[in-house]
Amino acid sequence: MRETPLSNCERDFLLQAIQEKKRLDGRQTYDYRKIKVMFGTDFGCCFVELGKTRVMAQVSCELVAPKENRPNEGLMFFNIELSPMASPAFEQGRQSELSVKLNRQLERCLRNSKCIDTESLCVVSGEKVWQIRVDVHMLNHDGNLMDAASIAAIAALCHFRRPDVGIQGDEVTVYSPEERDPIPLSIYHMPISVSFAFFQQGTYLLVDPCEREERVMDGLLMIAMNRHREICSIQSSGGIMLLKEQVMRCSKIASVKVSEITALITKALENDNTARKAGGRCGFAESMPQERITALKKETTPVEMTDATERANDIFLKSEVTPQTSPSPVVPLPGLGQVGQGLQNSWGMEEDEQEDEEDFNSDEDKETMMEVGKKQQAQGDVVEISDSEEDEVVILQPEAEDKVPKNTSSSSHQKGPVTSKKRHRK
Repeated sequence: MRETPLSNCERDFLLQAIQEKKRLDGRQTYDYRKIKVMFGTDFGCCFVELGKTRVMAQVSCELVAPKENRPNEGLMFFNIELSPMASPAFEQGRQSELSVKLNRQLERCLRNSKCIDTESLCVVSGEKVWQIRVDVHMLNHDGNLMDAASIAAIAALCHFRRPDVGIQGDEVTVYSPEERDPIPLSIYHMPISVSFAFFQQGTYLLVDPCEREERVMDGLLMIAMNRHREICSIQSSGGIMLLKEQVMRCSKIASVKVSEITALITKALENDNTARKAGGRCGFAESMPQERITALKKETTPVEMTDATERANDIFLKSEVTPQTSPSPVVPLPGLGQVGQGLQNSWGMEEDEQEDEEDFNSDEDKETMMEVGKKQQAQGDVVEISDSEEDEVVILQPEAEDKVPKNTSSSSHQKGPVTSKKRHRK
C-alpha cells in the first residue's frame, strides 16, 4: 500500500512554517523530541520512544562457526523489520528500499565502527564463536527511524548478557543463568546516529525531522558519532550538494546531541540495574500496573481544580441568556433557497411556480384562440392555427376583393389578412 501523498496546501504550509523557523510540534530548529528509554524483563530487550516514533530492539546470541579469514572473531547480524503496524505504507514479508537503507546504515554505525569487542566472543578458535543478532522492530512510524533504531540497538546491546561457557577438552558447556551469572558484552563506545533534514537546497536545516517534514525535505544527512566526538559513519541522501561549512556545523550539533543521549542511556541502565539488584519490578512487570504498555498514549496535563466551582458559577452568572431558537440566514437573492428553523423551505420553489404560471397562461391562451377560431369558422372565415412551440400564429383569410359581391355588407370586407399577436414561448 502506498502512503497517502501530501496535498499542495499542506506542502506549502510546511515550507512556509520552516521559512519562519516554526515547526508543527512547537520545537526549535535544533531541538529533539522527547526521548524515553525502557528495558524489558529479559536482558537485551529495549523500547525507545522518540516523540510518537516507537522502536523495540531485541538481542539474542547463538554458537556458530566463525569465518575462515577471521577465526578468532565473533559475528554480528542486524535486522530491521518494518511491519504494517508501524505504518500502512509498510508491507509484510517484502524488503523495501527503506529497510535496506536502514540496515546498511545501522551496520555502518555499530558493526563497522568496532564498538563491540568481537574477539571476546570467541569460544574455540576456528570452531565456535558467538553470533550476536540484533532485531529492531518498528512499532510506530512518525519520522526519524534511523535515530530511534540506533538508540534502541546500542541500548539493547549494553543491556544484553550472554551465557557463560565452560570448556573441558573438546566439549563446550553452556551454563544457564541459574547456574552461572550471564556475562555482559565488551563495548568500547556507544555510536548514536543524528539526522539532519535540509530544505530548499540546503538553505534551511532541521534536527530530528518528523514524518511530515521528511516528505517535503530535499535531502537528509545522517552522522553517527560517539561522545568522544569520533565520527563513526556519515551518509547523505537526496541528491543535494552540501558545503564543507554545513557538514562541520552539523557535526558540532551532533556532538552535543550525542552527549545528551549517551547520558540518558547510561542513566536508564543504572536505574534498571539498581531495580534488578533490589529485587523490584522491572520491564513489563513494572509497566503493567501503570498501564504503560500501549503503542500511543496521551500525555497528561496537570490542571488546577481548587476553585473550579466558584469560577464556573461566576462565568454562568455573567453569561448572557442563549436564545431558544437560532436565527437562520435569509438569502435575498432569487434562485437560492433558505433552510432553517421557523422559516419555510423555498429551495427551487420560485422556478416551479414560474413554470406553472407560464403553463397555466399558455393553456388559457390556447383555449381562447380555439374559441375565437371556432366562432370565426362558424361565420365563414378560414382559421389556421400553428402547433409550433416557437410561435403560435392565427391567420384569418378573408375572401378576395375581386370575388366579393357588390351587395355584400361593408362589415364583411377586410383589407389584408388579420394576424394575431405573435407570442414566443420560453
